[in-house]
Amino acid sequence: MSTHVLSLLVEDKPGLLTRVAGLFARRGFNIESLAVGRSEIEGLSRITVVVDVEDLPLEQVTKQLNKLINVIKIVELDPAQSVQREHLLIKVRVDNTTRSQVLEAVNLFRARVVDVSTDALVIEVTGDSGKTTALLKVLEPYGIKEIAQSGLLAIGRGGKSITERVFKN
Repeated sequence: MSTHVLSLLVEDKPGLLTRVAGLFARRGFNIESLAVGRSEIEGLSRITVVVDVEDLPLEQVTKQLNKLINVIKIVELDPAQSVQREHLLIKVRVDNTTRSQVLEAVNLFRARVVDVSTDALVIEVTGDSGKTTALLKVLEPYGIKEIAQSGLLAIGRGGKSITERVFKN
């Protein structure tokens, strides 16, 4: 199996996300990551889906997704030809002796502290999965209390846009 990142341009319609996720579920595919947000065109959203699956079954799901009336465009993003980032909030246990060590790790990873209390820090980090995984490993010995992680966000490199191919400006 291999990891695939799909970028879908879709109309903002109630229930569409459920139908998209359902197509993957019916095939027995686990969605590793899912992020949805508005796009640069009013009324359209971008869904970024990460799945670990073989090429042929993915092609079948992609064909079925294209049949959904509210799906405008689907593009598979090659990691070398796209920018891919994750966003994490991490609550780490600290005390007077460990606070400075955790802050040093935060600075090394170019993360930032977004909340401070006497017994914990909330850290925000954005980066590729290698960076976020490495930071988690460094923070683990201090005691990670909570993690909130967004789905992977990805966009193609260069001047071309997924919407340019659909809507001629």
